[in-house]
Amino acid sequence: VQLQASGGGSVETGGSLRLSCVGSDRAFSNYNIGWFRQAPGKEREFVGAIHWSGFSTTYAESDSVKGRFTISRDNPKNTAFLQMNNLKPEDTAVYYCAATLVSELRSFGYEYWGQGTQVTVSS
Repeated sequence: VQLQASGGGSVETGGSLRLSCVGSDRAFSNYNIGWFRQAPGKEREFVGAIHWSGFSTTYAESDSVKGRFTISRDNPKNTAFLQMNNLKPEDTAVYYCAATLVSELRSFGYEYWGQGTQVTVSS
């Protein structure tokens, strides 16, 4: 499956963005989708993931995104979403979506990656 992430942009602290991840074909509904981010000079970081069914999600264990970010999906539209609220400057990063056929939700081992979309949060 090919993935296309979009929806990034520049916002002020406290603002919101919704990122989209569109899959290339109907097989998208078979994949768990993960969201990751990479800030300048830092390693790529797991943000969260959603089960192929849409019934289960998991988020990074740290408090960095909990309560502010929500992952959802619309399988008939081959699209997953990352809703980001109350954005902070430390959320500035390139955000990526990724897909895996492994049914267990996890933060690693994704086989397919999108190209990334830039999110910049100014103070």
